[in-house]
Amino acid sequence: MSRPELQAPPEIYYGDTEAKKYTQNTRNQQIQADMTYRALELLNLPLDEPAFLLDIGCGSGLSGEILDDEGYVWTGVDIAPSMLEVALERDIEGDLFLQDIGQGFGFRPGSFDGAISISVLQWLLNAETSHPTSSPPHRLNRFFTTLHSALRNPSRAVFQFYPSSDDQIQLITSAAQKAGFGGGIVVDYPNSKKAKKIFLCLFVGGGGAQQQIPRGLEGEEEENSKVKYERRRDRERGKDKNGKRKNVKDRDWILKKKELYRKRGKEDVPRDSKFTGRKRRAIF
Repeated sequence: MSRPELQAPPEIYYGDTEAKKYTQNTRNQQIQADMTYRALELLNLPLDEPAFLLDIGCGSGLSGEILDDEGYVWTGVDIAPSMLEVALERDIEGDLFLQDIGQGFGFRPGSFDGAISISVLQWLLNAETSHPTSSPPHRLNRFFTTLHSALRNPSRAVFQFYPSSDDQIQLITSAAQKAGFGGGIVVDYPNSKKAKKIFLCLFVGGGGAQQQIPRGLEGEEEENSKVKYERRRDRERGKDKNGKRKNVKDRDWILKKKELYRKRGKEDVPRDSKFTGRKRRAIF
C-alpha cells in the first residue's frame, strides 16, 4: 500500500526542526518506549500471532518502532505534518495518515485488532473555536464512536494520557462508555508523584463491562516497564538464556502475517512456497 502525500499549509511546517529534535532526544525515546511496552502489556494480545494495530497520535514513529519489533502490522494517525514527515524520513514500516482525531476516523468497521495511544488523549479536551463541533464533548463522542466501529469484536484499546483533573478523567471515560466501550482507568504507581502514569483500558465485545480491568503497577519508584514486559514475553515465548527467540517466526507465523498484509491490500507480498519459513543452511 503506497503512503499518502502529506499536504498542509506551508506555515504548519515550521515545526520540522522541533520534531526532529524531539525524536532524536534519547530521554524522549526511552519514555515513549517504556509507555508503549506497558500499553502493549495492557492490550494483552495473543502471543506470537500477527495483529493489525492502530497507533493514535503516532508522531514520528517512536511507538511504531516498538510495534515493528514485536511483529505487529500497524497504521498511524497524527495531526502534525512535521512529525509525520520525520516518520517518513526514518522509513518506518507503518502506513501514515494526517488526521485530526477529534473529527473521527473513516476506517472500515472491524479493521483493527487493537489500538494504542501515548500522551495524546488529553488534547481532545481543547476547544480551538466556539463552534459546537469544537467542544470537547462533541470531539470525544466523534472520536470514541468511530474508533469503536473501527475495532474488531473482541479487542482492546489502551491510552496513556495526562489529565489535569478528575473531572477530565470522568468526561473521557463517560464518552467512551456512551460509545459502547467497557473498561476503565488503570493507574501505575499511584503513590509516586514522579512515576505515576494513567491509562484508559477499553474493551470492545468479549463481555464488555463485565471484563476485569487490569491492575495498575504498585510501588513508590518507577520500575523499568520495558524490562518487566520483555522478561515476561521472553518466558512465555520460550527464549533461550541468550535472549534469542525459539521458533517465534516459524512458517505458520510468517504465513499469518503475509495473509494479514494481503487483506490490507499491501502490494508485493511474496508468494507462499515450500521454502517459506525455511532456515538457510550455514555455508562454511
